[in-house]
Amino acid sequence: MLYRSAAKAFNKGIKESPYDAVIVPGFPHNGDKWDMILQMRIHWAHYLYSQGYTKNIIFSGSAVATPYVESRVMADYAHALGVPRENIFTEEKAEHSTENVYYSYRLGKDLGFTKLALATDPIQTSYMRKFIKRFDLPIGLLPTVIDTLKMMNLYEPKLDHKLSMREGFVKLSDRENFFQRFRGTMGRYIIWHEEDLKKKKHRRKFKDRMIPASRAKNEP
Repeated sequence: MLYRSAAKAFNKGIKESPYDAVIVPGFPHNGDKWDMILQMRIHWAHYLYSQGYTKNIIFSGSAVATPYVESRVMADYAHALGVPRENIFTEEKAEHSTENVYYSYRLGKDLGFTKLALATDPIQTSYMRKFIKRFDLPIGLLPTVIDTLKMMNLYEPKLDHKLSMREGFVKLSDRENFFQRFRGTMGRYIIWHEEDLKKKKHRRKFKDRMIPASRAKNEP
């Protein structure tokens, strides 16, 4: 049922293509071979680019569970699959899934992109769409269609990811306990721009974690 819902969302999403960029949330890399989730997200991003559904890809993710900066690893894989470097961007601050979406959205705005979509697996899409809807973010959905993925050659390029490692790394689970990480997943640590909080109740709730519009205009 989840896969059917994703396929339906994808068919709706491509009607608005091409997008300026798709947002692809990160996933930890163990330094050896890629996980099935990484495989799925990266090949799907490449598929969307190669089919002309998106002009660019924004990979998002800091070094969270391992020393490897997730967005850099994914960018290297996507380039090896054939996506030009000039069409790949990385957001390297996010440590939780909601942050992946919001900070990539802000990066896209800074790059002048006006049409963005989230491109990830059906499971993550199912709860990130609620976050997008809750805050009225203008982000479409292009979730992975499993039947399409099954027809692809999901090979793994052999790469050296040493340059994607972060010095002085401390994994998130050693910096945050379970409840802190849950709050992060729920978006409680996001630094919002006032213009993106369209509802007064959200501006009140996140007033201590909000960049006022007047201040944002003065920042480079």
